[in-house]
Amino acid sequence: MQISELDSADVLKLDNQLCFAIYTSSRLMTRAYAPLLEKFGLTYPQYLVMLVLWEFPEMGVQQLGEKLFLDSGTLTPLLKRLESKDLVKRTRSGDDERKVLVTLTDAGLAMKADIVEVPVALYHKSCMSGGEISQLKSELASLIAKLSGLSKCAT
Repeated sequence: MQISELDSADVLKLDNQLCFAIYTSSRLMTRAYAPLLEKFGLTYPQYLVMLVLWEFPEMGVQQLGEKLFLDSGTLTPLLKRLESKDLVKRTRSGDDERKVLVTLTDAGLAMKADIVEVPVALYHKSCMSGGEISQLKSELASLIAKLSGLSKCAT
């Protein structure tokens, strides 16, 4: 259904809102992750930080925030909690004192081997095929790019 096909009353129905479908999916996904991450002592946002650091072993706080679409006011407390759990270390850059670098500790690196079970469990819980997941991720990546201004709408 195209938005132009909806009358003014229909366009405001909750069931016709893309934002609500995405919001609900996000909340349910986060809720599904919670019991799996509890075993590791991580919240979902902390897990996302760890995922980035397992991929990029050293990253500036600003770059980490950009990658996760988080501002420093949200990211800094997350990093402090991860640091208090001895999973990450924050240090000032030798080149630029204003730049804070985040690296994994040995404990943070070691966690990676065990936490692989988490995305596998979520894959099974979704009851979606690999192709369906791939297609959904691709469509969401396109939406993210358009909403963040990285991509323009086709005219």
